[in-house]
Amino acid sequence: MSTLTKFDEFGFAAPILRALTAVGYTNPTPIQAKAIPAILAGRDLLGIAQTGTGKTAAFALPILHLLAQQPRQAPRGGCRVLVLSPTRELASQIADSFRAFGQRLGVRVAVVFGGVSHGPQLKALAGGVDVLVATPGRLIDHIGSRAALLGTAEFLVLDEVDQMLDLGFIKPLRRIVGQLPKQRQNLFFSATMPKEIGNLAGELLNDPVSVSVAPAATTAERVRQQVLLVDASNKRDTLIGLFADEAMERTIVFTRTKHGADKVARHLDGAGIAAAAIHGNKSQSQRERSLAAFRAGRVRALVATDIAARGIDIAGVTHVVNFELPEVAENYVHRIGRTARAGAEGTAISLCDGGERDLLRNIERVARLRIETIDRRTHTALAGKPDVRPANERKVDRAAGTGENAMPRLAFMTPRRPALPAKASRPDGQRLDRKAAGR
Repeated sequence: MSTLTKFDEFGFAAPILRALTAVGYTNPTPIQAKAIPAILAGRDLLGIAQTGTGKTAAFALPILHLLAQQPRQAPRGGCRVLVLSPTRELASQIADSFRAFGQRLGVRVAVVFGGVSHGPQLKALAGGVDVLVATPGRLIDHIGSRAALLGTAEFLVLDEVDQMLDLGFIKPLRRIVGQLPKQRQNLFFSATMPKEIGNLAGELLNDPVSVSVAPAATTAERVRQQVLLVDASNKRDTLIGLFADEAMERTIVFTRTKHGADKVARHLDGAGIAAAAIHGNKSQSQRERSLAAFRAGRVRALVATDIAARGIDIAGVTHVVNFELPEVAENYVHRIGRTARAGAEGTAISLCDGGERDLLRNIERVARLRIETIDRRTHTALAGKPDVRPANERKVDRAAGTGENAMPRLAFMTPRRPALPAKASRPDGQRLDRKAAGR
């Protein structure tokens, strides 16, 4: 099967093509070019691709076309398409994509997740919907109350399957699948391919087509990656020093815990660096306000737990800083994938203390690379280019580059570059408890 290079070559219904034109999409990404023909042909699919590669459109567009080819009303409480997502943010973005691409088809889309009132969700489900996007926890609630009836679903999409397994959703997934008809089309999408996903795919997929646009657990080639070895007691001051680089204009800082995210955000604010925290203990409205402020540039740093590695898709993120290395090596891939999106370049800097060296080695093993490492305690380059000098040998102020009270500009910092052009966010990304994930 030859690879198609234009959306108008897939044979999509005219209303979908008009919607694509309206959002400025003309050329499919590699995962879209490989997945769409298989889905249109009715095949089950296992898609392996990193976040930011356009996975949502890869399944939303062909599903919408197939729905348009055979229009029918979903029964009360039922749906024609069920999409399961690990997080609230990702569920919302997927639903927004279906609405945008299907705006001229009159499709009914409902999104179901925790942290908000049941009432509007029950009302949306009551009349039946074409597309239901849900997190597993809240959907189980609606199944238990008989508000969600899945016996007529024609499509099952599992997005970010590896994250759902990480969050302990394997039993809820099996319970949900048990409510679905045996005759259906199944689509799995994941950024990594651990053994558990292979086992689940073997259970649920029927002779699937496998498509991959990057080897499992590899990192984005456009991300410049560095590790700074620091003492744990110096991490917060090192983080403040990083922000002396004005190129860090839109940065996501990752911590392992919710409490840690709040502490780091307060420390940044106290140093005059506008920051907001986002994690599972924040209400949905708080999370949305923080994301809006970050998108608009009102805050320079968004401090997040790993929930954000899958659920946030924001154009123009220049840097990712791992204030703490993730305990699950695959999460490193998802974290740094928040930058270098849509063809841009980005930088990922990880602060590693003595207790995290094993985590670093595991990340390098899983990602199959050796990350440039600088020992900030001795100013020694352990890998990569040894362009390191003591921070106090080079001081700059934020405006003129000199000054007695200036913050240090560290030698590993990227040169200042023009601001990235604003681009429309493409909906697509601490271990999360059930409540935070949509319970």
